[in-house]
Amino acid sequence: MDAPSAADRGPLTGLLVADFSRILAGPYATMLLGDLGATIIKVESPSGDDTRTWKPPVRKGVSTYYLGINRNKRSIVLDLRDPDDQRVARELALRADIMVENFKPGQITRFGLGYEELSELNPGLIYASISGFGTRSPGDQMLGYDLMIQAMSGLMSLTGDPDGPGYRAGISVFDIVAGLHLSMGVLAALHRRHSSGRGQHVEVSLLASALSGLVNHTAAVTLGGVVPFRMGNAHPSLYPYDPFPTSDGELIVIAANDGQFHKLTEILGVPELAADERFCHNERRTANRAILGPLLSARLGTKTSEEWFRLFSAAGIPCAPIATVDEGIALAKRVGLEPTVTLRDGEEEYEMIRNPITLSETPPSYRHLPPELGVDGDAIRSWLMSTPRPSSSTEPPSGKR
Repeated sequence: MDAPSAADRGPLTGLLVADFSRILAGPYATMLLGDLGATIIKVESPSGDDTRTWKPPVRKGVSTYYLGINRNKRSIVLDLRDPDDQRVARELALRADIMVENFKPGQITRFGLGYEELSELNPGLIYASISGFGTRSPGDQMLGYDLMIQAMSGLMSLTGDPDGPGYRAGISVFDIVAGLHLSMGVLAALHRRHSSGRGQHVEVSLLASALSGLVNHTAAVTLGGVVPFRMGNAHPSLYPYDPFPTSDGELIVIAANDGQFHKLTEILGVPELAADERFCHNERRTANRAILGPLLSARLGTKTSEEWFRLFSAAGIPCAPIATVDEGIALAKRVGLEPTVTLRDGEEEYEMIRNPITLSETPPSYRHLPPELGVDGDAIRSWLMSTPRPSSSTEPPSGKR
């Protein structure tokens, strides 16, 4: 395989990641590492990653869910119940700088792929595990899916109308949060390895990540003795911080400090509200939202969302239309974020969401489309047999694409 070009030499170039994870949290984390230059070998069962079957929507018959989190990877199919494939998996893990897995706690040890066993022979290995509820009993016996965590962490008690049922977030938010936490833990362990020469076991659970990600709400419980509750689109500590009705729809309007509220009242033509003792400070506005809300709504109902958006934006008042996902991508393009990148497969173009990290010297790169199931298997097996260990600085060849 040709050496990476200068443009493709990301900060993690030369590192080999053995990716034994599936579905979302682990594959998302490894994709981010791959964007930063690491070589990712995705190990799949004969039936493939579950997300390959999560359809619709599809692109050329392939699940867009799978495509969205598996670029910059190579795929090998290994049946870990087969002794020969177990040996291949073990050989891969012993050459890796990083191994990522999200098996049920303890399950992967049955295949000779546990941390204790591998780290004895590969002491520099950074072994990263994701679980639903941790590795201690009884949590280690529980399967973890994002919807379960949204329910059990308390997020669903915060999401929805005050008098209605709890709702899940529109995305698998805690899978994403856990993947980000895992990536950060891996990078911390890599930094430590530079001085110690040794890897370590990085562990992340979905529930712990959820409680961390609930930030002000969990702090309200542990520090304030207050149990948060559903408030619809309202914020428990800020007002206004809501969607408000306009003459043709709704607009998010935010006044996160007293200065912004002063500006807001001036544009609305009711500057006296900023001087009113009931509304002059955020804590008072929040306490008196039931009184202030109708006063603001009455003024906002006199113009369209677009008219207010232009006026507020020009005055530096935070506001936002409620967009669809395609409109959100289009907005990012308009403001100069370059949110997508195009990968090519012959004449076919795939527009994908760009890695959100910007690095001035070693930017992310986009070298491989998400792999077909097992497409690199023969090349990876040949590389494992022909290259002496350790070989983390030598990239395995890719299969035919």
